[in-house]
Amino acid sequence: MQKSKTMFIKQLYTNCLSEAAYFIASGGEAAVIDPVRDIDAYLELAKEHNVTIKYIFETHFHADFVSGHLDLAAATQAPIVYGPNAETGFPVYLATDGEKFTIGQLTLEVLHTPGHTLESSCYLLYDESGNPHCVFTGDTLFVGDVGRPDLFSGNLTKEELAGLLFDSLNAKIKTLPDNVIVYPAHGPGSACGKNLGPNTFSTIGDEKSSNYALLADDKDTFIKEVTSDLVAPPSYFPVNAKINKEGYNALQAIMEKSLRPLSVEAFKEKIAADAVVLDTREATVFAEGFVPGSISIGLEGRFAEWAGSLLPFDGEIVLVTAPGREEETIVRLARVGFDNVAGYLEGGYDAWIAAGEERDLVINVDPDELAMDMPHDDNLVVLDVRKPAEYADGHVKGALNLTLSEMTDPGSLADFDEMHNLYVHCQGGYRSIIACSLLKREGIHNLRNVSGGYARIKEEKGIETVQEKDVLN
Repeated sequence: MQKSKTMFIKQLYTNCLSEAAYFIASGGEAAVIDPVRDIDAYLELAKEHNVTIKYIFETHFHADFVSGHLDLAAATQAPIVYGPNAETGFPVYLATDGEKFTIGQLTLEVLHTPGHTLESSCYLLYDESGNPHCVFTGDTLFVGDVGRPDLFSGNLTKEELAGLLFDSLNAKIKTLPDNVIVYPAHGPGSACGKNLGPNTFSTIGDEKSSNYALLADDKDTFIKEVTSDLVAPPSYFPVNAKINKEGYNALQAIMEKSLRPLSVEAFKEKIAADAVVLDTREATVFAEGFVPGSISIGLEGRFAEWAGSLLPFDGEIVLVTAPGREEETIVRLARVGFDNVAGYLEGGYDAWIAAGEERDLVINVDPDELAMDMPHDDNLVVLDVRKPAEYADGHVKGALNLTLSEMTDPGSLADFDEMHNLYVHCQGGYRSIIACSLLKREGIHNLRNVSGGYARIKEEKGIETVQEKDVLN
């Protein structure tokens, strides 16, 4: 947060999305950049600082979350501003390259920076003295990285978009003073870049001296570096990009439809009608007992990302949550485009057990038990559900690497049968419980979750681990 007599800037960071929105205020006026779908925080800031939200700026069509632009515009009457080339299904103000907007004593300049997407734009903020103070770079420039050029580029190839990104960075970003603060739309863990740095803001000078993409002076070299080793984006990205471009239902309408308590019998009727059961309790709690067929995605981890990657956008979803976390779950699902929640189990899992219904569980074992079983069990399979780069950095010798995102395809599980004794792990335990729930949902029950994941496995002397640095990141 930055504050002066005439300028207030706040970064609002959503951890499970690795997303940063921004609130700027000066002289009784404010602007919001890249808002998430639940807009209360922006309205509360406006009230706290006694300012009117004058503009809603979007850096591009986001693919990894649903923007709050429409709901915020409805609540404030502020126009939604995009840079050049944006085509939407709702009213917006299309700014031109170099156009300036005033916010109290501050000025915001549009810098059209195509590359990540064609409409991508950065916003350069001048302070009350007219000096460049910070630049909101969206997905054009991150800390230590740049936006990937392979998402929703129309008819352009990723190489062509990378060429545009090189031109944008060199003409619009690298020419800024070194002391200008860089405020990107994402931080570490985001799939919108290859390998974002650990911080959520930086400076132009620091990025010019350390960011591999800004160190490349040759366009061909830049294109090769930016387009190499790109893993497939999460499957929900095109869904969210389309929603952001075409529009969506108000969050309040979704809450009214979704925040519905269901009795055990009504819940069972939904299951019989093929509703997906999503259990958002902590992974360790889920393992102790759950409604058979449930998918575990705990709120304590990267919930939004895995929900978007693993759950269906068509058909109904019903929830099992910890007490009092029903509304939070629905909001966080809405952030990545889900408006198909049909209610939640009233009384939670305790009500299910009290009704005498059947339950399932995941057996947790410590790494030392895995070490004891490995030499004596010919049917033992170690299933590592981490990303290829994590696997390459170190894994159990002979382990099968099947990433969690790949497990949405039932065909990927076809080689497993009841003869196999599966020992499932990730890095710390969150993803492996999700994986166990997916396996059980497909009828594979002869499995155990290795508590603590690879972080604990590599400390176990009885388990041989290896590295394969030649595996692509």
